[in-house]
Amino acid sequence: MDSGEAGLRAALDTLCAAAARAVAEGCTILVLSDRGVDEDQVPIPSLLATGAVHHHLIREGTRMRVGIVVESGEPREVHHFCLLAAYGAAAVNPYLAYETILELIAEGVLKNVTPAEAVKNYRKAVDKGVLKVMTKMGISTIQSYHGAQVFEAIGLNQPFIDEYFTWTASRVGGIGIDEIARDIQERQARAF
Repeated sequence: MDSGEAGLRAALDTLCAAAARAVAEGCTILVLSDRGVDEDQVPIPSLLATGAVHHHLIREGTRMRVGIVVESGEPREVHHFCLLAAYGAAAVNPYLAYETILELIAEGVLKNVTPAEAVKNYRKAVDKGVLKVMTKMGISTIQSYHGAQVFEAIGLNQPFIDEYFTWTASRVGGIGIDEIARDIQERQARAF
């Protein structure tokens, strides 16, 4: 991604065009991944990428032809998984969370648990957390929750919401794509 709003917008446009092309060519599962990020490649936030692709395909009338899988280092808390599902992800691979669990076992921080058990426990905790959120919202099946956009945006401006999180309620305005691009780049600089 190049710098600033123009770079982020171009990266999102490229991602959406590639997704639409893949669907047109018969793909039934899209994997949005941020693996392989390095100093020169800044990742698009997973929720933004998911929302952008989801809504782009809805606007094209092809969303129902494809499932979206998110493979990202970002999701780690229940709320992250809830948001990704609510904005179109059918599955999430939180690879960094899994790698962190394995590292904690290797360092002896987590004891008396095998790697397989620790990952299973993490998945179970996330599953129960997502189910609890759905239950509190009165949603009984993951199918009803998937793509439902049951959250309200706080701190995002309306043009940004309209483009990437269409139909999301927001009573409080805020930042847009330029500020988000700046935040992503600052985080990337700190990381490397």
